[in-house]
Amino acid sequence: MSVLLFDGVCNLCNTSVKWVLLRDKKGEFKFAAIQSEAGQSLLKSFGLDNQPLESVILISGRQAYIKSDAAIKVASKLGGIWTIALVFRLVPRPVRDAIYDWVAKNRYRWFGKQEQCLLPQPEWKDRFLN
Repeated sequence: MSVLLFDGVCNLCNTSVKWVLLRDKKGEFKFAAIQSEAGQSLLKSFGLDNQPLESVILISGRQAYIKSDAAIKVASKLGGIWTIALVFRLVPRPVRDAIYDWVAKNRYRWFGKQEQCLLPQPEWKDRFLN
């Protein structure tokens, strides 16, 4: 099992979580908003409690992935056509993360922000950590 930590008030992040949920046929991923108690606890246990909200974080086993590494790892775990995302590992991490940071910096302006964290649909409730 892997846990994907995301900014719970970010529209882009919430849309991305829904995208993963629809494609995660094996139920590989659980989800937690970074702002949640579960999210904060996981961040602390991996020494990432000072990590800004601008990064999606994937906890897989005993490893934490952030920014572009997290996005690539999520896509590859979905299997099928999505494993093509592994090709982005050929791009140096500083370049990938610079693009990631640029999108993250502008995400509220481009996609908007909610007043509260995403409430999962009933069929997905067991996939979210509180």
